[in-house]
Amino acid sequence: MEREIVSKSVEETIELGRKLGEGLKGGEVLALRGTLGTGKTHLIKGIALGLGASERDGVRSPTFTLINEYKGRLALYHVDAYRLKNERELESLGFDEICTSEAVVAVEWADRVEELIKTYQPINIYLEHRGEKERLIRIKYQP
Repeated sequence: MEREIVSKSVEETIELGRKLGEGLKGGEVLALRGTLGTGKTHLIKGIALGLGASERDGVRSPTFTLINEYKGRLALYHVDAYRLKNERELESLGFDEICTSEAVVAVEWADRVEELIKTYQPINIYLEHRGEKERLIRIKYQP
């Protein structure tokens, strides 16, 4: 199943993420793909809010820490694969353990660790620019 949404602002992207987060049950892996500035981190901020994380937790891209954890009704692990050299680096960070927990795992730059991520049957989320503020967001659920 595939869903396509056009977001016209950062606020709409966060709200879409919030709604998505509210519907998650735990154990999902979200694979986010998109170039710089397409709203991956804003979408994850909304997902964290939908999972009950506090706004004061300040969701931000974990570029230098590589994995951030946010606590809500379910834990959310926010992974940034941009600076990883290869999939083995992600494995060494305990990726398998967090993916087999009841948490939600959201991976930015998932295309950089494609072979590893596909083994977890992720929900694939593609974000692309559609203008200065507009973004096309496609969500592909695995059968």
